[in-house]
Amino acid sequence: MEYRTKEPENQSVLQRFGRWLSLKQYQIEVTFGVYMFTPTEKFIFWSVVFLLSAMGSIATILYLPQHILFIINRAWFYVSGGESSGVFGSSNVVAAAKNALSLSLDSVNPTNDLTSVATETLREL
Repeated sequence: MEYRTKEPENQSVLQRFGRWLSLKQYQIEVTFGVYMFTPTEKFIFWSVVFLLSAMGSIATILYLPQHILFIINRAWFYVSGGESSGVFGSSNVVAAAKNALSLSLDSVNPTNDLTSVATETLREL
């Protein structure tokens, strides 16, 4: 059973997030026995935890969009029966998906209005 204390409702989001992080730190220290480490061992432990979580976050940000594109292309291949010609060519699906997942500001043209963007997207599909 989880022990819950009554939290003040007038805390800001940042204060609540800090409290949640400190609770998670406490749970990790009690679960893995980090509270018994010397200060040097604690520093090494938390450095490794930070390094692994940072590497995982960076890898997710960098490679998840490519993985989603791969899955979309695979799904389209199975849906279309492996035919690359037709209404939706596989290269068009890739191009549309890359434009949809692109984080680049170069692909965004603020002068286009909604109808021209919709027409261009329809042409690509």
